[in-house]
Amino acid sequence: MKTLLIIRHAKSDQSFFGNDFERPLNERGKKDAPEMAKRLLERNINIDAFVASPAKRAKKTAELFCETYKQNTEDILFISALYHAPAREFYEVIKTLDDKLDAIAIFAHNPGISYFVNELVNDTRVDNMPTCAIFAVQMNIDHWKDFAKAKKELLFFDYPKSN
Repeated sequence: MKTLLIIRHAKSDQSFFGNDFERPLNERGKKDAPEMAKRLLERNINIDAFVASPAKRAKKTAELFCETYKQNTEDILFISALYHAPAREFYEVIKTLDDKLDAIAIFAHNPGISYFVNELVNDTRVDNMPTCAIFAVQMNIDHWKDFAKAKKELLFFDYPKSN
């Protein structure tokens, strides 16, 4: 059994006019990320690995989740292909993950992340993944290479303003 948590980076600073890759989180984003990580802990969700786009806002979101989980931020796996990745790129990344890992959190960006989650389960549609949203699915597989063809069950969809 494998669990995948697909997490959009937290709210970024829209007043930042530099390179998009370097866009930081704003104050709300810095507050939302640990709060959403706490919600995962309250659900008793274990995370074996944190995988993220190396863009500053996704990196910081992953670090804040990692810190809340009391994990070493140096263990986050940064994959450049996740920066503005189309849906198909998520499948490519996932099939390379270590089979010893049963629960993985992936931190990435819109619009690709919204397209990706909408391909996973038939009975749930997300028009736009809100910032810091978590879309969690579970599959009865032993190998991540089987993810694309596996039947996925939605565990939950949560985001900061859902409460």
